[in-house]
Amino acid sequence: MSGNAKGAETTEDINKAFNAYKRKIYRALKDDFLKTALERAVSSFRKNRDAALAAFPEVEGKRERLLEIKDEVICNLADYVARAREALERNHAKTYYASDASAANEILADIIGTGKTIVKAKSITSEELEFNSMMEETGNLVWETDLGEFIIQLLGEKPMHILAPAVHVPRERTAKVFSEVAGREMPTDPEKLTMFAREFLRDKYFSADVGFSGANFITADTGTMFLIENEGNIRFATNAPEVHVAVIGLEKLMPSLSDAMLGLEVLMRYAGYLVTSYVSMISGPAKTGDIEKITVYGAHGPRELHVIFLDNGRLKAARDPDYREMLRCLRCGACMYECAIYPLVSGHWGYHYMGGIGVPWTALISGGLTKAAPLAYSCALCGRCKEICPAGIDSAKLIERLRRDLKREGLVPGFIRKMAEAVINTGTPYPKED
Repeated sequence: MSGNAKGAETTEDINKAFNAYKRKIYRALKDDFLKTALERAVSSFRKNRDAALAAFPEVEGKRERLLEIKDEVICNLADYVARAREALERNHAKTYYASDASAANEILADIIGTGKTIVKAKSITSEELEFNSMMEETGNLVWETDLGEFIIQLLGEKPMHILAPAVHVPRERTAKVFSEVAGREMPTDPEKLTMFAREFLRDKYFSADVGFSGANFITADTGTMFLIENEGNIRFATNAPEVHVAVIGLEKLMPSLSDAMLGLEVLMRYAGYLVTSYVSMISGPAKTGDIEKITVYGAHGPRELHVIFLDNGRLKAARDPDYREMLRCLRCGACMYECAIYPLVSGHWGYHYMGGIGVPWTALISGGLTKAAPLAYSCALCGRCKEICPAGIDSAKLIERLRRDLKREGLVPGFIRKMAEAVINTGTPYPKED
């Protein structure tokens, strides 16, 4: 894996980044709001996940079959992309291939233009593009419609979990920011806070010009996107506006509808759900054939569907015998709740992707070695994440590999390097007193 250029300037940048990261982590450790929110979330998630796995014990066998399917796709990504694009275009969708985030943003700017209102489904892939900022810079208005993402947007913060972006925000802080938007005192009751968000966002779907989403899976045989949710916002965001735009990472590809259904079952249970409330399957723009069986596009739903397949380092990762494993990730988030580190600091341990699995994703996909260097040394290498991961990803092994790459590129933070040298020379990470 090629990395950043060596040199004094790069070393200085790494050290500055590491020191800034340490300060952020220490602040997070002292944040009582954060501690309260994470304690509640971890406890709730573990109970829900254990109940889901106990109710559907056959999911273990399905998980093993899913790994075989995912590995087959990862080894043949380019072929599956071509097949999915062909299937989508047969069904009147427009498809694009973006080699990196910059290319994806150029495509998006061309499709969406300026002066538009966009309603957005939760999408961690969009964080790679810094989609919201990019759209606002080009004169567009973006509304996050997932409740957690909506809270984060109002707070001006970043998501702190793949599935639960506002996991670090307790109800008291949510009530405070909602009160500012509502212009009245809001209670700390989660139900009343949720109803306020429902009321506030309801008309945004129908006045929006564009709906934006990612996808949990997309099939090569039919080009069908699977979007899994509980809130119902994705159905509004992808169905009400005239135009639906989706940006999908190449690792989301599955060979067939039946394979995606298998992935759906595994993802739901490891994410802590007996079943999710909604699964949308979208294969093209709205159409009808009710008048003399002549197909007309743009019936009640979107007139246009644009699907961008995003590489941004995924093909390179797929060619690496170690790193390719990270592309199996289903985004269930289970590893973070079992991690020894994540529940202490949430997504402050991360860049766009967070937690242990987020470290190699930062290095190869969404940030580079310089951004990943400070993160790589937070992991305890305990391996608990692998035990609960439905895709069997050994994040600790990937982080060990990344640490070797960082050492080879001369990008080990000075503080870490000195501690390692002290351990080798004295048996302790701290210098001995004279």
